[in-house]
Amino acid sequence: MKAGISTTTIALSLLALAGPTALEAQARVQAPLIPLEHFFDNPEIGGAQISPDGKWLSYVKPYKGKLNVYIRPVNGSERDERVMTTDTVRPVGQYFWSRDSRYLLYVQDKGGNENYRIYAVNPSQPGVPVARDLTPFDKVRAAIYAVPHRTPGRILVGLNRRIPSAFDAYWLDLATGRLDLASENPGRHGGYLIDKSGQLRVATQSTATGANDILVRAKDGDPWRTLATYPANEDVTPLRIAPDGRHLYVRSNAGSGNLSRLLLVDMDTGKETLIETDPRNEVDFGSAVFSEVTDSLIATTYVGDTVRIYPRSKKMTKLISDVRKLHDGAPGITSSTSDETRFIVSFNSPTDPGATYLYDARTGKAKFLFRPRPWLKPAELSTVTPVSFTASDGLKIHGYLTAPRGIEAKNLPMVMLVHGGPWARDNWGYQPEAQLLANRGYAVLQVNYRGSTGYGKSFFNAAVNEFSGKMHTDLLDGVSWAVQQGIASPKKVGIYGGSYGGYATLVGLTFSPDTFACGVDYVGPSSLVTLVESFPAYWKPFMEGTWYRFVGDPSKPDQRAQMLARSPLSRVDSIRVPLLVVQGANDPRVTKLEADQLVAALRDRGIKVKYIVAGNEGHGFANPNNRMALYRAMEQFFGECLGGRVQPTVSESITRHLTSLMIDPDSIKLGTKKP
Repeated sequence: MKAGISTTTIALSLLALAGPTALEAQARVQAPLIPLEHFFDNPEIGGAQISPDGKWLSYVKPYKGKLNVYIRPVNGSERDERVMTTDTVRPVGQYFWSRDSRYLLYVQDKGGNENYRIYAVNPSQPGVPVARDLTPFDKVRAAIYAVPHRTPGRILVGLNRRIPSAFDAYWLDLATGRLDLASENPGRHGGYLIDKSGQLRVATQSTATGANDILVRAKDGDPWRTLATYPANEDVTPLRIAPDGRHLYVRSNAGSGNLSRLLLVDMDTGKETLIETDPRNEVDFGSAVFSEVTDSLIATTYVGDTVRIYPRSKKMTKLISDVRKLHDGAPGITSSTSDETRFIVSFNSPTDPGATYLYDARTGKAKFLFRPRPWLKPAELSTVTPVSFTASDGLKIHGYLTAPRGIEAKNLPMVMLVHGGPWARDNWGYQPEAQLLANRGYAVLQVNYRGSTGYGKSFFNAAVNEFSGKMHTDLLDGVSWAVQQGIASPKKVGIYGGSYGGYATLVGLTFSPDTFACGVDYVGPSSLVTLVESFPAYWKPFMEGTWYRFVGDPSKPDQRAQMLARSPLSRVDSIRVPLLVVQGANDPRVTKLEADQLVAALRDRGIKVKYIVAGNEGHGFANPNNRMALYRAMEQFFGECLGGRVQPTVSESITRHLTSLMIDPDSIKLGTKKP
């Protein structure tokens, strides 16, 4: 069971099957060099939503170099738009409408520290509305649990204001900012669900042994009762309380089955009723789409090599049929009017990302709105092909191959692009890093190594105690597969990734130094011990069933020793190839210590390393100037060690900014505490 039942994504989620084009079908004319800015500078426009009352179209656009929220009448034009937010320090990434369309709400942190605050602006104010900070608390993180239809003037939020490690649930009044306690967290609650009347009825809880509980109650104020308890190796996630208030929709892989399925659970007796499993018996249950008008289940999705959707109503069947005619990408519904007659549909395609339409269910017609990056030409981007191979221990591994457009996929330099998490997965669609690297002449292989989500309980749990073990050999087996297929040149394979992917890069260069010609570590941990010891306080209640189970508890001497043995920091002498290390100074997950101690250890051994630090970033770079500096450094780095194409010149501002982010290893000073 996941740690929380957070509904931070307010919009409906809808994806449809979209088949990738075979590599062989790509034109045999090499694509021109696409400028870095086209991938990583601000989009021209994006993130469209329609207000619940149907009057306004909202979206993000650059304002003084940072993405901010704009609105215009649904039937208006760019001449009618107004800016709603004016943040010039950090881009506004996540925003949504209140259910009554009175407010635009967004979350923002400081420099990537992930202590999010919730802000509100009132579009009815003349000019540029003043942003109100609704959670003005230092060193506190706000989470959004629910945005109810029936009480549009308030939302349910979580705040770790009382105790840093626990989020209490509050009702937040959007007009006044008043906070009313809805449920005090005893210490290990992960999240909450409300019923249609606004009563907090379901909570999740992690136990001291790593097990997970589903807690229920009849109404607000009643004591919590344990409905069911599941061991840490099972994933059971409450999704939604049914309209009758007596049943609970749950995604579950509990019991003897391997793949998760959608269940309806009686909240009084615990009796389970099967709703649906993957019709192809390939992957876990993906997501459930519910109508906010009827409260009924209207669609389900599954993510295999591509995405499959199964409508469960006539209206949804027609909607899917209509939008599939618009574009060959996978469509996602990002928002709708409260009566569910008009929808914003945005398509995910490797070669035409983000094409966005306004769809009217009453007429079945759609209006094209925009492409976020109109300068990207589909004919110049690379297709993405699902692939699979057998790991050395017999496990089937899935992944994706992106090859340079117009070049035969034979004997190419290759970059292994490793996803983070590690409890996540790569999907088919647009990936700007893969597209950049393919445009520069590299084959790009993305591998959903064991522990990646979506492939069943046994595949997920096969990663326990396998950091630097079989999770790593899955990547090596991917390299071997690409070489055996004739795609990759064995002497020209690089590795790159962020977060866990950064750790995988460092493991690749220290545990298998003869496999990779170079590597780029982006916000990756160098020591599993210092990583786990530095996690934010609000992660601590859930460690027994996650990091302690998969990696180890550093407070236990025998486990600490094993964690050190699996840490790249303990094997820096093995690094013999070029390494680029990239870090955000304010990262709360993988702290700057992880990069500093690695770079210092290499320095002390006389090993050269390039080091980039962005002082206003956290776990990943949000600001476009930092992104462009990072990828400029990366294309130059891989160009030197793998021989791919490099953009001949970039703007002076990118060059200057990259220079400002470079850190001299001799300047690093560490404390006396040893990992």
